[in-house]
Amino acid sequence: AIYGKGGIGKSTTTQNLVAGLAELGKKVMIVGCDPKADSTRLILHAKAQNSIMQMAADAGSVEDLELEDVLKVGYKDIKCVESGGPEPGVGCAGRGVITAINFLEEEGAYEEDLDFVFYDVLGDVVCGGFAMPIRENKAQEIYIVCSGEMMAMYAANN
Repeated sequence: AIYGKGGIGKSTTTQNLVAGLAELGKKVMIVGCDPKADSTRLILHAKAQNSIMQMAADAGSVEDLELEDVLKVGYKDIKCVESGGPEPGVGCAGRGVITAINFLEEEGAYEEDLDFVFYDVLGDVVCGGFAMPIRENKAQEIYIVCSGEMMAMYAANN
């Protein structure tokens, strides 16, 4: 999982790292865990991917979705998923992360022969949902992207 405060470059760093691994022949999936749903835009050469939460709202519930609806394939066959979240001020964005990861598990997204799964996670929000990749042992390693500014270090420290 890769964490960092908003705007620090974690999504760009994650996508470049994932692209590099794919160029080495690794099978990779990136799960965007940011309400902005911009974690896969470079890999897909698109502005923003439809998120699980957005599609679930349109379909009625997450149970009405299929894996093929939410999983897009981008550069070098990188699998891309965005969890998404509610409109600002309307609900808990961390809940979107929990719902998305549970959906991916139930639909067997992790059962493929993937070498790496990256979670691109917003790191400057104190919400339990954003901690799910760490708390539920979904991530074997954690990386924090930060700059030398005090607030970036403060966010990384928390």
